[in-house]
Amino acid sequence: MNILLYNPDNGVTRNFMPHLWMFLLQSLTPPEHKVFLIDGNAQPLTPNELALFVKENDIRLAGIGFMTRMAVRAYNMADVIRAAGAKVVMGGPHVTEVPGEPLGRDGNPRHADAIALGEADETWPQIVEDTAKDQLKEVYTPTNAEGKEIKPSLVEYPNIPWEQLDLEQFNLIGHLPRWARYWVDRARLGMKSFHLIPIESGRGCPYGCDFCTVTGFFGDSIRFRTNESVVNEMLRLKARSSRDGGHIAIFFVDDNFAINMKRTKSLLKAIIAADAILPWVAQISINLLRDQELLDLIAASGGRWIFQGLESIDAANLEDVNKGFNKPGEYAAVLSQLAERGVYAITSFIFGMDGDTPGVAGRTLEAIASWPPGLPVFGLLTPYPATPLYDRLSKEGRLFAPEHWLDTRPFRMAFTPRNISVEEAEAEMKAAWSRSYDPQAIATALQRIAHRPFKERAVMLFARLAFRGIYFPQMRRRDWVRLLVANRKNLLRLLAEARVEYRRQQNPAPRPSILISGPIVSSEVEKASGLSKKKTTSS
Repeated sequence: MNILLYNPDNGVTRNFMPHLWMFLLQSLTPPEHKVFLIDGNAQPLTPNELALFVKENDIRLAGIGFMTRMAVRAYNMADVIRAAGAKVVMGGPHVTEVPGEPLGRDGNPRHADAIALGEADETWPQIVEDTAKDQLKEVYTPTNAEGKEIKPSLVEYPNIPWEQLDLEQFNLIGHLPRWARYWVDRARLGMKSFHLIPIESGRGCPYGCDFCTVTGFFGDSIRFRTNESVVNEMLRLKARSSRDGGHIAIFFVDDNFAINMKRTKSLLKAIIAADAILPWVAQISINLLRDQELLDLIAASGGRWIFQGLESIDAANLEDVNKGFNKPGEYAAVLSQLAERGVYAITSFIFGMDGDTPGVAGRTLEAIASWPPGLPVFGLLTPYPATPLYDRLSKEGRLFAPEHWLDTRPFRMAFTPRNISVEEAEAEMKAAWSRSYDPQAIATALQRIAHRPFKERAVMLFARLAFRGIYFPQMRRRDWVRLLVANRKNLLRLLAEARVEYRRQQNPAPRPSILISGPIVSSEVEKASGLSKKKTTSS
């Protein structure tokens, strides 16, 4: 049987990091079946093209996983797949939160033949078997004989054959516009291909922030893979990187990579000991980054970027959403200690909290300006279904868009905050994005790390240009041309630095001669030191 695993695009901008669930379910599929993978972000298809793909490849089952913000796109493409003759099973956080919606209950149109609730590690093989026998059920839940939910252990983790998979659709360099590839090449970054590969080392988070869906989906029971399993996966990826002559970086998709400090240190030490070091990104709460040994291990094991949900610079706001463990007074010190080790932060902020007032963007940006440069991202407080935030706002009668995920317009409020209007909150967020990623802000960020290695500045520039696209889509050629023109000074400055760096690598400065009595005989040293035609002796 031919199976398609389809990840819908996010509808705003493209995300070329593959989603782990596709590869995980592929590895759990019995080998007699053939699995196709399509990520709509990296391999966009029109509805007609997707329908043609389903028919030409005789797809009988399509699995679609998605988060809430992708719901409309997921439903539209599911309808196309079903019309083309394949069965559709949907899963992921949103489906688990509102299971009746994709099944067409409560008067909604039906988009799926079946749904998989919760983690599908245990249920996916059964779904495949039932489809092959034409016995597909409507709802699959990971429960035992007593009806209790099963949380899969990660000790016996599936082997994802990264060294054999075709990852071309996820090559970030290949998806860049031609002009951007030119600049990457001229910057001497040595990147013919670049893949950001997702790996999980654990699941679950005990914090239970009011706006977060993680606890509801994965639970507060923390589970970990063995160090050996993670290290072996990284070694295989490192071998592939060497074989292909490209670059591979890792995104640890754990909800909170350092939630168990002892275990995280043990894993990082194992990565270092096995020389499984690859550049990596992870999500870590800032309160866990006070430990100096952990910071040293992060840097030594290849850590380059840490995503941190700072959310607000107002402690009262954080308390209000059950995230009081974040201490705004600590932000500057922790971020500085990371930057000193060449590790930078992707800092996430939420506007539209009840404690926000007009001017919150300016106050936030003023604080950010005092920290080492990073990649700030801004969003609006969004009440996702089945979260404590959603339930509280619904009970208070403050939700004016209770099914906001069915509105395809991004970056919109769904409730009215207490101290700032909806229009003001949305304007504050737009202002924060605009000011953080304008050419002058990018130039300032690069100047502030002028003392750091050239590659760090090059990565900072290209990362800033890419992250700008989260809010200001850069999907058309003219969008990229405008971006190039606006940032021409930054790009030309980086190119000049790249030439200097290249010459330095090609012609390393000679070691200084040992001073002896009499004239220095090395003319090269005289020229390099500016001492030619001068009589130089030791004292």
